[in-house]
Amino acid sequence: MPVINLTKNTWLATKVVKADKFLTRLVGLLKRKKLGPEEAIWLVPSKGIHTVGMKFSIDVVFLDKETRVVALIPAMGPYRMSGIHLLANSVLELPTGAIRKSRTEVGDQLDVSLVESSEIDDLKETRLNQVG
Repeated sequence: MPVINLTKNTWLATKVVKADKFLTRLVGLLKRKKLGPEEAIWLVPSKGIHTVGMKFSIDVVFLDKETRVVALIPAMGPYRMSGIHLLANSVLELPTGAIRKSRTEVGDQLDVSLVESSEIDDLKETRLNQVG
C-alpha cells in the first residue's frame, strides 16, 4: 500500500500497514526499534496519537476522510502526545524526514492505495505520469 502526495507529485511511503483494529492501533509502533525509509503505519480511525514507550521520533500526518492533510507534526519525539485534531479521520506515522522530503503541507491531497507490493513500481510510473 503506497502513499502518494498528489498535490506535490511525491511519495511518502511504499510499505504501509493499515491499523484499523483496536489492538493494532493501540500497539502501533511500540514494538518497533525504527521505521525503514519507505515504511509507515496508517491508523484508521484516529484523531490523535502518542509516542509513549517508543524509542524513536516519527513524522505524523493527520488526514481527513478524503485523505487531505489537516495537520502535521515533523519529528515528534518519544514520550509525547499530539493534540486532538477534530478534522482528522486517520493518521500516518512515518520515518522522521518523510514530511520534508515529500514537501507535504497542510491542504495537500494524498492517495493511500491498496495494492500488492509487486505492483508498486508500475503504480509509481503510472501515477506520477498522470499527475505530472
